[in-house]
Amino acid sequence: MLLEGLVEFDGEVASRTSVFENRASAAYIPPGSSICVDVTRDAELALVATVGCELVSTDDATIVRPEDVVVQARGKPGWQRDVHDVIADAVPARQLLVGETFNEPGQWSSFPPHKHDGADGEPALEEVYYYRFDRPDGFGFQGLYEADGYAEAVFLKHGSIVGIPRGYHPVCAAPGYRLYYLWALVGEPRQLAMYEDPVHRWLNDR
Repeated sequence: MLLEGLVEFDGEVASRTSVFENRASAAYIPPGSSICVDVTRDAELALVATVGCELVSTDDATIVRPEDVVVQARGKPGWQRDVHDVIADAVPARQLLVGETFNEPGQWSSFPPHKHDGADGEPALEEVYYYRFDRPDGFGFQGLYEADGYAEAVFLKHGSIVGIPRGYHPVCAAPGYRLYYLWALVGEPRQLAMYEDPVHRWLNDR
């Protein structure tokens, strides 16, 4: 997926000034296949890969253009964010879901707190977040906790990566700084069905 710069995916030109300025372009490459990526100037790409799929696939590589990205406004005041689905239902990925979330300053996301580790009947998916801020000195926090009492807070700065194998994982941006994260989920079935923390579900009724 293109984060910044100008590239060609198999002849398809993609450009992006910044994750905060343009929607993403991406290429999905099925198991056992390949794609040529030509970089024509300084660029940053994000590579997300999974293991455990069959070695050969009959699916074709899929190019995702900015107009293909599905944008959803989610949440309520205090936890409003825009979610961009990049590798989702329209792309025949076997185990993979990829997208981007944008928090305005002071806003929360992954909220009310949710999880998708399979412990309560939801599909079991592992996840990773990669963070950026509109200013290099920006920061935020990510909570990681489970119902058994485990809890920790991660200080987020530009370039932070957080792995989420299980549990609830809310995020907040510090006032004054826009927060972005690239998220990738992997697992089977490939279905984003979140289980919200029962303690905080009442917030949906406000």
